Amino acid sequence: MALSASGLYCANFKSIIQNDVAMDWLADANKVALVNNSATPNFDSDTTWTSANEVGTPSGGIALSTPTLTVTSGSLVFDAIDTAWGSQSISNIYGAYIYDTTITNLLWALIYFGGTPYSVTSGVFTIQWHSSGIYAIDLTP
Repeated sequence: MALSASGLYCANFKSIIQNDVAMDWLADANKVALVNNSATPNFDSDTTWTSANEVGTPSGGIALSTPTLTVTSGSLVFDAIDTAWGSQSISNIYGAYIYDTTITNLLWALIYFGGTPYSVTSGVFTIQWHSSGIYAIDLTP
């Protein structure tokens, strides 16, 4: 099964809400790792990021910088500044995992770029996060 959707990893969100895991969204070291189309995410049960299916360097991805957490119109919105991989050649990019390295690679999001692979040759690959945030959780009925 190939990548087909973005999502948040439910088992870890449940652990965070139950206070089984003490994640600090703004202070913890979060990373973004690029992934090819061979990844098989299970948003219900996956909990830990691994380097399987990763593309690009450095191994393990790069830091998610300047995170923010705001409330907008009843939604909890998580965002950060755009993420860029320094000059290199990368191919077969279909998405990106976001995970917390402070809590032993706690996997919390997968961003799917769509069905067309992206690449860069001797250049900088940048993820320009959506102006409405990396994700928003609507907390109003």
